[in-house]
Amino acid sequence: MAAAAGPWGSWQDYPLPGKRRTVYRAQRSGDRFVVSAQAEASASMFRRQLRVEPTQLARVQFSWRVATLIAGADLAEADASDSPVRIVLAFDGDHGRLSMRNRMLFDLAQALTGEPPPYATLMYVWDNRAMPEAILHSRRTDRVRKIVLESGAAHVGQWRNYERDVLADYRRAFGEEPGALLGVALMTDADNTASRASGEYGEVRLIARDGKPL
Repeated sequence: MAAAAGPWGSWQDYPLPGKRRTVYRAQRSGDRFVVSAQAEASASMFRRQLRVEPTQLARVQFSWRVATLIAGADLAEADASDSPVRIVLAFDGDHGRLSMRNRMLFDLAQALTGEPPPYATLMYVWDNRAMPEAILHSRRTDRVRKIVLESGAAHVGQWRNYERDVLADYRRAFGEEPGALLGVALMTDADNTASRASGEYGEVRLIARDGKPL
Protein backbone atom coordinates (compact mmCIF):
# COMPACT_ATOMS: atom_id res chain seq x y z
CA MET A 1 0.00 0.00 0.00
CA ALA A 2 1.00 3.63 -0.28
CA ALA A 3 3.03 5.21 2.49
CA ALA A 4 0.94 5.61 5.62
CA ALA A 5 -0.18 9.14 6.47
CA GLY A 6 -0.84 11.04 9.68
CA PRO A 7 -1.94 8.83 12.59
CA TRP A 8 -1.53 5.66 10.51
CA GLY A 9 2.27 5.74 10.48
CA SER A 10 2.63 2.86 12.99
CA TRP A 11 0.09 0.62 11.22
CA GLN A 12 1.07 -2.23 8.89
CA ASP A 13 -0.55 -4.69 6.52
CA TYR A 14 -1.11 -8.14 8.00
CA PRO A 15 -1.92 -10.96 5.53
CA LEU A 16 -4.00 -13.99 6.44
CA PRO A 17 -2.79 -17.45 5.39
CA GLY A 18 -4.16 -18.60 2.07
CA LYS A 19 -6.11 -15.38 1.46
CA ARG A 20 -5.79 -12.66 -1.14
CA ARG A 21 -4.92 -9.32 0.42
CA THR A 22 -7.37 -6.50 0.86
CA VAL A 23 -5.84 -3.20 -0.31
CA TYR A 24 -5.58 -0.54 2.40
CA ARG A 25 -4.57 3.04 1.55
CA ALA A 26 -3.94 5.77 4.10
CA GLN A 27 -4.78 9.17 2.67
CA ARG A 28 -6.13 12.61 3.47
CA SER A 29 -9.84 13.17 2.94
CA GLY A 30 -10.86 16.75 3.60
CA ASP A 31 -9.74 17.63 7.12
CA ARG A 32 -9.04 14.07 8.24
CA PHE A 33 -6.69 11.19 7.54
CA VAL A 34 -8.55 8.04 6.59
CA VAL A 35 -7.81 4.52 5.46
CA SER A 36 -9.75 3.31 2.44
CA ALA A 37 -10.10 -0.45 2.04
CA GLN A 38 -10.88 -2.37 -1.13
CA ALA A 39 -11.54 -6.10 -0.94
CA GLU A 40 -11.96 -8.40 -3.96
CA ALA A 41 -12.64 -11.93 -2.71
CA SER A 42 -9.94 -11.11 -0.17
CA ALA A 43 -9.29 -10.90 3.56
CA SER A 44 -6.42 -9.28 5.41
CA MET A 45 -5.91 -6.70 8.15
CA PHE A 46 -4.24 -3.35 8.66
CA ARG A 47 -3.00 -3.35 12.23
CA ARG A 48 -1.10 -1.61 14.99
CA GLN A 49 0.75 -3.77 17.51
CA LEU A 50 1.09 -2.54 21.09
CA ARG A 51 0.64 -3.67 24.67
CA VAL A 52 -1.81 -1.97 26.99
CA GLU A 53 -2.58 -3.51 30.37
CA PRO A 54 -6.26 -3.71 31.33
CA THR A 55 -5.59 -1.41 34.30
CA GLN A 56 -4.71 1.33 31.80
CA LEU A 57 -7.27 0.84 29.05
CA ALA A 58 -10.71 2.45 29.16
CA ARG A 59 -12.28 3.29 25.79
CA VAL A 60 -11.82 3.14 22.04
CA GLN A 61 -13.05 5.81 19.62
CA PHE A 62 -13.38 5.20 15.89
CA SER A 63 -15.46 5.93 12.81
CA TRP A 64 -16.24 4.24 9.53
CA ARG A 65 -18.26 4.62 6.35
CA VAL A 66 -19.43 2.07 3.78
CA ALA A 67 -20.81 2.66 0.29
CA THR A 68 -22.73 -0.61 -0.04
CA LEU A 69 -23.31 -3.79 1.92
CA ILE A 70 -22.12 -7.21 0.76
CA ALA A 71 -25.00 -9.15 -0.77
CA GLY A 72 -25.32 -12.54 0.88
CA ALA A 73 -22.97 -11.77 3.78
CA ASP A 74 -23.93 -13.10 7.21
CA LEU A 75 -21.47 -12.85 10.10
CA ALA A 76 -23.30 -15.62 11.96
CA GLU A 77 -22.45 -18.13 9.21
CA ALA A 78 -18.87 -19.28 8.59
CA ASP A 79 -19.31 -19.61 4.82
CA ALA A 80 -20.72 -16.07 4.48
CA SER A 81 -18.85 -14.29 7.27
CA ASP A 82 -17.80 -11.08 5.49
CA SER A 83 -18.15 -7.44 6.47
CA PRO A 84 -17.26 -4.18 4.72
CA VAL A 85 -15.80 -2.77 7.96
CA ARG A 86 -14.51 -4.23 11.21
CA ILE A 87 -12.46 -2.99 14.14
CA VAL A 88 -10.47 -5.87 15.63
CA LEU A 89 -9.03 -5.88 19.17
CA ALA A 90 -6.58 -8.65 20.12
CA PHE A 91 -6.06 -9.62 23.76
CA ASP A 92 -3.52 -11.66 25.70
CA GLY A 93 -4.54 -14.32 28.21
CA ASP A 94 -3.74 -17.68 29.77
CA HIS A 95 -3.37 -20.06 26.82
CA GLY A 96 -3.34 -22.93 29.29
CA ARG A 97 -7.08 -22.40 29.68
CA LEU A 98 -7.78 -23.06 26.01
CA SER A 99 -9.77 -26.13 25.04
CA MET A 100 -7.96 -28.91 23.22
CA ARG A 101 -9.71 -27.93 19.97
CA ASN A 102 -8.61 -24.31 20.34
CA ARG A 103 -5.05 -25.35 21.14
CA MET A 104 -4.92 -27.34 17.92
CA LEU A 105 -6.34 -24.39 15.95
CA PHE A 106 -3.87 -21.99 17.59
CA ASP A 107 -0.91 -24.30 16.89
CA LEU A 108 -1.93 -24.50 13.23
CA ALA A 109 -2.34 -20.73 12.99
CA GLN A 110 1.08 -20.16 14.55
CA ALA A 111 2.68 -22.60 12.12
CA LEU A 112 1.11 -20.74 9.19
CA THR A 113 1.76 -17.17 10.34
CA GLY A 114 4.88 -17.47 12.48
CA GLU A 115 3.26 -15.83 15.49
CA PRO A 116 0.85 -17.07 18.17
CA PRO A 117 -2.78 -15.98 17.80
CA PRO A 118 -4.18 -13.70 20.50
CA TYR A 119 -5.92 -15.45 23.38
CA ALA A 120 -9.14 -13.59 22.57
CA THR A 121 -10.29 -11.41 19.69
CA LEU A 122 -13.12 -8.90 20.02
CA MET A 123 -14.52 -7.35 16.85
CA TYR A 124 -16.88 -4.44 16.24
CA VAL A 125 -18.74 -5.15 13.01
CA TRP A 126 -21.38 -4.04 10.50
CA ASP A 127 -23.72 -6.92 9.65
CA ASN A 128 -26.54 -7.25 7.15
CA ARG A 129 -29.19 -8.55 9.55
CA ALA A 130 -28.16 -9.11 13.19
CA MET A 131 -29.54 -6.57 15.65
CA PRO A 132 -27.22 -3.84 17.00
CA GLU A 133 -25.45 -4.93 20.21
CA ALA A 134 -25.91 -8.60 19.31
CA ILE A 135 -22.87 -10.74 20.11
CA LEU A 136 -21.94 -13.22 17.40
CA HIS A 137 -19.61 -16.16 18.06
CA SER A 138 -17.20 -17.35 15.41
CA ARG A 139 -18.13 -20.77 14.06
CA ARG A 140 -14.46 -21.75 13.97
CA THR A 141 -13.37 -20.81 17.49
CA ASP A 142 -15.14 -19.40 20.53
CA ARG A 143 -12.11 -17.16 21.14
CA VAL A 144 -13.40 -14.76 18.47
CA ARG A 145 -16.57 -12.80 19.23
CA LYS A 146 -18.22 -9.94 17.37
CA ILE A 147 -20.36 -7.08 18.64
CA VAL A 148 -22.71 -5.74 15.98
CA LEU A 149 -22.74 -1.93 15.88
CA GLU A 150 -24.59 -1.39 12.61
CA SER A 151 -27.20 -3.58 10.94
CA GLY A 152 -28.63 -3.29 7.46
CA ALA A 153 -28.49 -0.41 5.01
CA ALA A 154 -30.06 2.46 6.99
CA HIS A 155 -26.75 4.30 7.45
CA VAL A 156 -24.92 3.26 4.29
CA GLY A 157 -22.97 6.19 2.84
CA GLN A 158 -22.77 8.02 6.19
CA TRP A 159 -19.83 8.45 8.54
CA ARG A 160 -20.71 6.64 11.76
CA ASN A 161 -18.84 7.56 14.96
CA TYR A 162 -18.45 5.39 18.06
CA GLU A 163 -17.00 5.43 21.54
CA ARG A 164 -16.95 2.09 23.34
CA ASP A 165 -16.06 0.95 26.85
CA VAL A 166 -13.59 -1.77 25.87
CA LEU A 167 -13.47 -3.59 29.20
CA ALA A 168 -17.26 -3.68 29.57
CA ASP A 169 -17.66 -4.94 26.00
CA TYR A 170 -15.05 -7.65 26.55
CA ARG A 171 -16.70 -8.82 29.77
CA ARG A 172 -20.10 -8.94 28.07
CA ALA A 173 -18.76 -10.84 25.06
CA PHE A 174 -16.55 -13.36 26.86
CA GLY A 175 -17.86 -13.46 30.43
CA GLU A 176 -14.38 -13.01 31.88
CA GLU A 177 -11.79 -10.34 32.62
CA PRO A 178 -9.56 -9.26 29.71
CA GLY A 179 -5.81 -9.57 29.54
CA ALA A 180 -3.54 -6.99 27.99
CA LEU A 181 -4.55 -5.47 24.66
CA LEU A 182 -1.96 -6.63 22.11
CA GLY A 183 -3.17 -4.93 18.96
CA VAL A 184 -5.90 -3.12 17.09
CA ALA A 185 -6.71 -3.64 13.43
CA LEU A 186 -9.00 -2.71 10.58
CA MET A 187 -10.47 -5.52 8.50
CA THR A 188 -12.52 -5.36 5.32
CA ASP A 189 -13.15 -8.81 3.86
CA ALA A 190 -15.12 -10.42 1.04
CA ASP A 191 -13.42 -13.80 0.72
CA ASN A 192 -16.23 -16.06 1.93
CA THR A 193 -18.79 -14.57 -0.45
CA ALA A 194 -16.22 -14.26 -3.28
CA SER A 195 -17.42 -10.71 -3.82
CA ARG A 196 -16.26 -7.11 -3.48
CA ALA A 197 -16.37 -4.77 -0.50
CA SER A 198 -15.12 -1.31 0.30
CA GLY A 199 -15.01 0.84 3.40
CA GLU A 200 -13.37 3.89 4.89
CA TYR A 201 -12.03 4.24 8.41
CA GLY A 202 -11.35 7.32 10.48
CA GLU A 203 -8.65 7.44 13.12
CA VAL A 204 -8.82 4.79 15.85
CA ARG A 205 -8.06 6.26 19.27
CA LEU A 206 -7.39 4.26 22.43
CA ILE A 207 -8.16 6.22 25.58
CA ALA A 208 -6.61 5.51 29.00
CA ARG A 209 -8.52 5.65 32.28
CA ASP A 210 -7.09 9.11 32.92
CA GLY A 211 -8.53 10.31 29.63
CA LYS A 212 -5.20 10.51 27.83
CA PRO A 213 -4.60 8.88 24.44
CA LEU A 214 -2.61 5.65 24.31
